[in-house]
Amino acid sequence: MATYLETPAVPDETSAPPRHRIATWEGLMTEILVLYYSRKGSTAELARQVCRGIEGVPGATAKLRTVPPVVAESEGPTRLVPTSGPPYATLEDLQHADGLVLGSPTRFGNMAAPLKYFLDCTSSLWVSGALAGKPAGVFTSTQTMHGGQETTLLSMMMPLLHHGMYLVGLPYTERALNETRGGGTPYGASHVAGPLDDASLTEHERSLAQMLGRRVAALAVRLG
Repeated sequence: MATYLETPAVPDETSAPPRHRIATWEGLMTEILVLYYSRKGSTAELARQVCRGIEGVPGATAKLRTVPPVVAESEGPTRLVPTSGPPYATLEDLQHADGLVLGSPTRFGNMAAPLKYFLDCTSSLWVSGALAGKPAGVFTSTQTMHGGQETTLLSMMMPLLHHGMYLVGLPYTERALNETRGGGTPYGASHVAGPLDDASLTEHERSLAQMLGRRVAALAVRLG
């Protein structure tokens, strides 16, 4: 069973939580957390494209994290460290980030259980208002063209709205959103993986994922 420890928090009604900045040789950077769950690799590839978009914004840096699978208690505890790929996210990663881009494959028109479980453990951040006023975006991957992409994106937005985050989408002023024959929605970036999960991201899907990252990062820099 995946476990995320929560610490008690006291709400502060007089001021917003302080922004966290990463110090580099180039100065203080705005950090955007790209948090995802992926089984077959498609959502992970979208996450990498989102990171590319974030890194293209002056003053912004991407932090890539994933979440562990949720298993039945009888199957034993999950690994504390993934065998490959980015580290598992902590609540501190979420609290310190200046923005968030959240990704999940579709499970019957909803986000996958591991990501939902992680979000269910963020009540201490909700109590303290740690995420309020920060920008956020979402992305997903499905096997089929009509596999519930938009409902999955909307399901990921709901807890972010409860946290008081500013949701960022993809406007139709983006040429790729009008031309795509694969993934891509105004609610967030997406990918159609195909029945065998072996389809690479199309040029439009890559472009829109990068644009989502850029839009979230640009807003976070301005808000900072």
